[in-house]
Amino acid sequence: MLNFILLQAEMAAEGQGQNQWSFWIMMILIFVVFYFFMIRPQTKRQKELQKQRESMKKGDKVVTAGGIYGEIKEVQETTFIITIAKDVTIKVSKESVFADAAEVATDEKK
Repeated sequence: MLNFILLQAEMAAEGQGQNQWSFWIMMILIFVVFYFFMIRPQTKRQKELQKQRESMKKGDKVVTAGGIYGEIKEVQETTFIITIAKDVTIKVSKESVFADAAEVATDEKK
């Protein structure tokens, strides 16, 4: 009877070790899935957007984060001077400027 109890205790201890390993394997798998479906695509989008902003030049049509359409008049180190109407210019941060979606769509059709 004592041998049976000791055998059960050993099996429980081995099972607990397996549960611990399966827990860590599951956590690693969750992180890998999270990385490939959430972190990696977002980083890729940010790099593309940064590359697009760096390639903007005078005369490009843009949209600000606030929804203002305009044309780049001057490119500075961290800002753009944008003409939004005749004799009306604004200075905006490069991070708040996107390429004009209508212009990008017409470029893709060509």
